[in-house]
Amino acid sequence: MPSMFEFEQPLDDLKERIATLRQFGKKHDLDLTFGLSELNSVFPKLKRKFFDSLTPWENVQLARHPQRPYPQDYFGLIFEDFMELHGDRRFADDRTLVGGFARLDRQPVLVLGTRKGRNIEENIERNFGSALPEGYRKALRLMKLADKAGRPIITFIDTPGAFPGIGAEERHIGEAIAVNLREMFRLTVPVICVVTGEGGSGGALGIACGNRVLMQEYSYYSVITPEGCAAILWRTSEAVAQAAEALHLTPKDLMTLGVADEIVKEPTGGAHQAPKEAAQLLKRAIAKHLAELKTMSGEELKADRYERFRKLGSFVE
Repeated sequence: MPSMFEFEQPLDDLKERIATLRQFGKKHDLDLTFGLSELNSVFPKLKRKFFDSLTPWENVQLARHPQRPYPQDYFGLIFEDFMELHGDRRFADDRTLVGGFARLDRQPVLVLGTRKGRNIEENIERNFGSALPEGYRKALRLMKLADKAGRPIITFIDTPGAFPGIGAEERHIGEAIAVNLREMFRLTVPVICVVTGEGGSGGALGIACGNRVLMQEYSYYSVITPEGCAAILWRTSEAVAQAAEALHLTPKDLMTLGVADEIVKEPTGGAHQAPKEAAQLLKRAIAKHLAELKTMSGEELKADRYERFRKLGSFVE
């Protein structure tokens, strides 16, 4: 099956040439076994090198791959006994932001995540992964419940941003996110945040004030989408690649800036190539950081979270 993105075409061409060579050998009764074996052994290394050198805009495209595992997929692949909890107790139950208690290797935890759809009906129901104010208020209600019960919190982020509709503004989306930011710094349990696809602005940050921020290898995390940045600064959609470069939104960039604490490797070509393998890599990373954070007291966790975010950015007095 051909690849989805234009930048993957060189790999498709190489695979096609190998297949053509194989057919040529069969047609002319030539023994090309050794040469084909060598090519097949080299191809995975070339493929890994190819994906290691993606541009920021290509990285963004891969983060949005429609077959990429979404947070709700990881819930089933990483955790056991997930029990979803509903409603913000003020307005409604947002179908985009999902949360509940689960077990990570028999350890009780609270899991939160933004949820996208696999078809147009699901995407409309879930605002294409953009949460409403009641979603953030539900998340905060559940986080406070976990804090009271002494359960670590793990959040999964894959959203282009909070929902910008009239209803969201009427119900104070900005305030809902701001309150979450404030209250997450007061939690006395470990908080681990994982960007699995898109990490869009305040929509992501509303559940991302953690002691540790992990990023999957082909995810991105940014104050604005490249399209939005290109429209504002260059006034043309043709500048998206330039905007992605300027935003420093890749996991490597964000590790350098101190925004991310670990880049979690993915199967070559992206998590959609082998979702179960990607989930196991993610599970190991989460378990490692959780084991480190569990040795800290509630006050130490709050101080750690505060200091982590105080160090972000640079300024001149």
